[in-house]
Amino acid sequence: MRFIGAGERDDIEYRVLRTFWTVPNVLTVLRFLLVPVFVWLIAEREYAWATLTLAVLGSTDWVDGYLARRLNQISTVGKWLDPAADRLALIVVAATFVVAGIAPAWLVYSIVIPDIVLIVNALVLFGGSPNLPVSNLGKIRTALLLAGTPLLLFGRVEGPHGATITAVATVLLAVGCILHVVAAAGYFLQARRKAVALRAGKPWSG
Repeated sequence: MRFIGAGERDDIEYRVLRTFWTVPNVLTVLRFLLVPVFVWLIAEREYAWATLTLAVLGSTDWVDGYLARRLNQISTVGKWLDPAADRLALIVVAATFVVAGIAPAWLVYSIVIPDIVLIVNALVLFGGSPNLPVSNLGKIRTALLLAGTPLLLFGRVEGPHGATITAVATVLLAVGCILHVVAAAGYFLQARRKAVALRAGKPWSG
């Protein structure tokens, strides 16, 4: 089964919509609204429900991309809304984990510091979003982080395999954080190349 680019069709000509009101965009917003629910569940130590919430967050991240391609509802809003929602959700989830003592501080640092560098770089070069395409490495990174976080939390739910689940989750998160830094470096260089090309009046193809 194809996971990256799932839902892509060869029988239609894709068009980019300029409206917010698409099924994938609404799903993205609803997905992000689960983040404060997750924070509240962690505060209440409802780890089983928090794990389920994170699992829904992770799965719908894949679903909205699938629907955008399957329903031909790729939009200009969705191109920045989906990655922005993913990034903000990961930062809030990671920070909540660290504050609650569930994960070490490196989880936050490896996510937040590269993101701050990318935001500053984008503001300096473009005054806003550089509108770069999401790389496959970035998609894999997000998948690992969204899989590792609920597993890490699930390891705290009472059961005989908690230590094993926690170990697997830690490996997934460590690899995801490494890929996050690598992907961020790629986006940083790509943004600078795009800025140079635009200033020289040359077309930018990614």
